[in-house]
Amino acid sequence: MNMKRRILKSRDFDLQIKAVREDGFFSGYASVFGVVDSYDEVVEPGAFKLTLAEIQHKGRPLPVLWQHSDTVGVLDSIVEDETGLYVEGRLAIGKVNQADEAHALMLMNAVSGLSFGYFVRESNLDEKTGIRHLTRLDLVEVSIVTFPANDEARIDAVKAKLEQGELPTLREFEEVLRDAGFSKSQAPVVAKLGLGYLLDRRDSGSTAKQVSGLLSSFSLQSRI
Repeated sequence: MNMKRRILKSRDFDLQIKAVREDGFFSGYASVFGVVDSYDEVVEPGAFKLTLAEIQHKGRPLPVLWQHSDTVGVLDSIVEDETGLYVEGRLAIGKVNQADEAHALMLMNAVSGLSFGYFVRESNLDEKTGIRHLTRLDLVEVSIVTFPANDEARIDAVKAKLEQGELPTLREFEEVLRDAGFSKSQAPVVAKLGLGYLLDRRDSGSTAKQVSGLLSSFSLQSRI
C-alpha cells in the first residue's frame, strides 16, 4: 500500500562523523538504510534519489541547522550510497555564534546526533511485521543535535514541561504514548481524548498536573 503524506517529520541517528576540520568542514552519514527505528519505520535504499535530483535542479544548498532551529551552515554535497545518505557540509564559524558552538562541540565529540527533516512521499506497510518501509522522501534540512531523539529523551522532555507548569503538544504526547506501548492508531485517540481535552480548557497550571498524573499511570519503558 502506497501512502502520500505532507507531515514534516524528523529522524535521528548516532552522529557518524568521518571528518571535522578547523575550517568548519564536516562529513558523515545523516541517514543509514535498513535500520528499524522505534516507530517501526525503516528508510529504504533509493528513498532520496528523486529529492536529491530536485535539490540539484534548484541549485540552492540545503541548510544545516543547529537543534532544528538556527541555520549554522550549508551542505555542499549530498550523496546516497549503499550505506545511506552521506553529506559534506560547512559550518559558518566566525560568522554565526551557534555555528561556533556546534563546531566546538563536534571537535570535542560532545555532540552525538544528526537529524534530518523530511516529508514522506511514498511508503509501504508490511502487514505481517507492522514495519513501514519509507521508499520516497523529500529532504528538507539536516540538523546537528546534542542528543539523538530516543524514547527516554522524549519522555524527559515532556516531564520537564509538566514540571514547569506547561503542557506538551499533542504530537509530543502521542510519541510518549507510543513509547509506552500504545499502537499507532491508539496513541492519537488517547492523546486527543486526554491531553486534547485539557488543551482546550487550558485553565492555569492545574492542567499540567493532570497530564503528569496521566503519565504516571503508564509504564514508560524504552522500546529502542
